[in-house]
Amino acid sequence: MALQSKNKIEAAFSMSSMTDIIFLLLIFFMLTSSFITPSGLPVNLPSSETSDIVMQEVTVTVTKDLRFSVNDRTVNRDEIKNELTALLKDHKGTVVLHIDKEVPVEYLVEIGGIAATLEANVSIATKPYK
Repeated sequence: MALQSKNKIEAAFSMSSMTDIIFLLLIFFMLTSSFITPSGLPVNLPSSETSDIVMQEVTVTVTKDLRFSVNDRTVNRDEIKNELTALLKDHKGTVVLHIDKEVPVEYLVEIGGIAATLEANVSIATKPYK
């Protein structure tokens, strides 16, 4: 006598919830990676009370040993104005300054002045207090 159950349990695994989780993780990492400051040169940023996230169009980096880069491209100090002019010629953009806290203020003022003459908004990258 063969007894069979009326309710069969299927042992299949549904992948629909797994694909939802992977999709959400993908979106999360894509969004957070756009807020990471790309800087090819190592910079020790100064601290401030408020550290806002600014969408970076043009970045200028100055290290403590006075190496300069514009959008991760190493340039000389004299080439900064030409690089910023080329990058900002079509529109009024935002220039984010990644300047090491040990760099003299005169470099900050010089680069900020160049960006201001090109009618760009100038923002200084900082890190929040711990």
